[in-house]
Amino acid sequence: MQKLKILSAVLGSTLALSGCSFSFPGVYKLDIQQGNVVTQDMIDQLRPGMTQRQVRFIMGNPLIQDTFHPLRWDYLYSIQPGGSARQQERVALYFNQELTLAGLSGDFMPGVSRNEAIMGSGSSTQVDDGSSPAQPVSEERPAPSSLLEEIQREVDEVKATPVPTPEPLEVE
Repeated sequence: MQKLKILSAVLGSTLALSGCSFSFPGVYKLDIQQGNVVTQDMIDQLRPGMTQRQVRFIMGNPLIQDTFHPLRWDYLYSIQPGGSARQQERVALYFNQELTLAGLSGDFMPGVSRNEAIMGSGSSTQVDDGSSPAQPVSEERPAPSSLLEEIQREVDEVKATPVPTPEPLEVE
């Protein structure tokens, strides 16, 4: 009887202590956000020579304004989506002795939107102003009997199906 009490006490305390780290399935965990939200649009608005007041208007108050480095403002943002790994972004803005923006460093770069970073800056899109004659775009044909050729053949063989248009309602 004494052993059963000790065993149940040990088992109960083990379950109680492990309850903090155990994750029950189906339990919603909150997203934890900390710091300043910094977007690429905000970075794109910054220009060299801006005053600290103008920068503060665009970016908001810096999260870290170091006493030992008063000409550097740090903006940190971290998010930990419910139960997964924490993601962090950092931007440091540097000012010169005249207290105007001199540069920046971190996870964002001016003028590079996330779309350009994903798609690449070498876009083949051109604007036709009508002054030069249209030139046909030459496409390289895939090698015969390659997977790319098979895919292209399947795409070319697809027949468009017309979308039915509904009859207009008669209103009396």
